[in-house]
Amino acid sequence: MGTVAIEEVTGRIAENLECLKRFTATPGDGCTRLPFTKEARDAVNYLREVMTEAGLEVHEDEAGNVIGILKGENPDLPCVMMGSHYDSVVNGGDFDGIAGVVCAIEAARQLKDEGFTPKRNFAIVGFCDEEGMRFGTGYFGSGAMLGHRDVEYCKHYKDTDGISIYDAMKGYGLDPEKIEDAKWPEGSIGKFLELHIEQGPVLDAKNIEIGLVDCIVGIQRYMVTVNGRADHAGTTPMDMRLDAVDAATKVISKIPDWAREKADGTVATIGYINTIPGGMNIVAEKCEFTVDIRSKSNDNINDIANRIRAALDREVKAMGGSYDIDTKLVIEPVMLDEGMLDIMEEDCKARGYSYMRLPSGAGHDALEIGQVLPTVMIFVPSKDGRSHCPVEFTKYSEFAKASVVMTGLAKKLLAE
Repeated sequence: MGTVAIEEVTGRIAENLECLKRFTATPGDGCTRLPFTKEARDAVNYLREVMTEAGLEVHEDEAGNVIGILKGENPDLPCVMMGSHYDSVVNGGDFDGIAGVVCAIEAARQLKDEGFTPKRNFAIVGFCDEEGMRFGTGYFGSGAMLGHRDVEYCKHYKDTDGISIYDAMKGYGLDPEKIEDAKWPEGSIGKFLELHIEQGPVLDAKNIEIGLVDCIVGIQRYMVTVNGRADHAGTTPMDMRLDAVDAATKVISKIPDWAREKADGTVATIGYINTIPGGMNIVAEKCEFTVDIRSKSNDNINDIANRIRAALDREVKAMGGSYDIDTKLVIEPVMLDEGMLDIMEEDCKARGYSYMRLPSGAGHDALEIGQVLPTVMIFVPSKDGRSHCPVEFTKYSEFAKASVVMTGLAKKLLAE
């Protein structure tokens, strides 16, 4: 692929991503595109248009995933799938997830433009609700595609306004009773490819163009509620209180140090804390907080989770209250496909692109899908490592380089 072609690829990617920036609930303050919202619907409608223009057969499934198919000679063979997610966090960046969808469409466009006819289908997917920002879960669309989501799941998880996934889907125009129809038949997906911004500082700091991801960390997420008793802040002696905040914070303060003990990239985050009733002069009746634990080692994750439970047992017993833990997500680390990594490494060498292999400390749809299917990821640099914030930035030319490398991989796989 020559310089002119790369410039053309860069231009198309830039055009698509610039248009998609419009679909946010927080104009001027980053991208906020939560699942089953107007912004999500607008983005999906735009992606459908772009997929159709690229010559793909397009539909939306029962989980809200938007799917475009480049038909192969034998559609019964396991397809090659490529994609990422179109949702975002609150006040996030303009490239997280959505750039991977655009680059997947670009890969299909490149193959079609050069007259390549695949032996098997090439499926391009924009996944719904990878982030889990609204309902505290994650990987909804990719999980549904694997048959890991059902009606009870949709009814169980709710946003901060008390709206369940089930009700949000109905308001969005989907039928949650048919969520299991989003499952693809076993054996119908052969391999999965995902392009994504790194969301970390390594590639940018080292001035490396391509990141070949060899491992994605496992993740466990919990919502913890410590139950005490509301009392007057001035008239209730300290030794007669059932202070939910007192008990909760004694546990919270230990969690980061437990992650530091594990080292090896293990991290633990308390990203949300809420007290009820929340008055300055009221002893808290409840204290809610979230825990997000990540590591390449599942043993490290499980040990920290077990320490949290043991500490809660101890502190709540001393206080005289109780606690509840709602498990939001449990997903194991995954090693990515060595054979596909080798193909992309050779392509990087041939094109003269600098590259390195590295792990992903963030979860992706590739983490969910990689539990059961051969999967690979490619990273592009994130300026200063910033992501999940409005200043998130990657040059469009960097996306183009990664896109042609992954298109080369897809072409080899589709010819088999």
